[in-house]
Amino acid sequence: MREALENDLRAVLNGALNMLGTVERMLPVAGEVLLHERLDRLEEVRALDREVDAQEAQIEAECLRIIALHQPVARDLRLVALVLKSLSDIERMGDYVVHVAEDGAELAQQPALKRYVNLARMLERLGEMSQNLRTAIAERDVTRAEATVQMDDEVDDLYEQIQRELVTYMLEDPRNISKALMLMRVGRSLERIGDHMENVAERVRYWVTGQRDA
Repeated sequence: MREALENDLRAVLNGALNMLGTVERMLPVAGEVLLHERLDRLEEVRALDREVDAQEAQIEAECLRIIALHQPVARDLRLVALVLKSLSDIERMGDYVVHVAEDGAELAQQPALKRYVNLARMLERLGEMSQNLRTAIAERDVTRAEATVQMDDEVDDLYEQIQRELVTYMLEDPRNISKALMLMRVGRSLERIGDHMENVAERVRYWVTGQRDA
């Protein structure tokens, strides 16, 4: 019975890691749309997001089955709770990546307002955060999970810098307002992806140690 439970727990954990990995794959594709006007890749982002939605439904059902069938003890319940609570965060990450790609496709219809250097950095940093987070979960590494939280500070800083720059563009020329507002929305989407990764990372300590605070 214990072996069956452990196999089921391993399966849902791997499922969550794969779901996060799917979002991670979406990020550079959305970057291609946004940064290089690869409109042909927009549907690829949407298709990957549909995979994320399907993965969420399957993993959630499996978690509920584990609770009903095995009635797991506290340590195992913490893992199930980590997965269940993280599913919505990961699903929202996928939604925001789609928003980035769709806004990128719309921005491509007009000349670029500026080089999207900081947006590119945000995308790159989010990919690194995702890799770090997956490793933290797979290896039950609290220190690495906390490092993921700290990495989000750079994403937030880049977002604030983008906002300030775009306000300057709008003040200089009102014709820039529409495009600047859309770029702000892209930055906000990327910032929210980082927030959702941070949410998942913050749960790792409780899962591993049973302690909510350091």
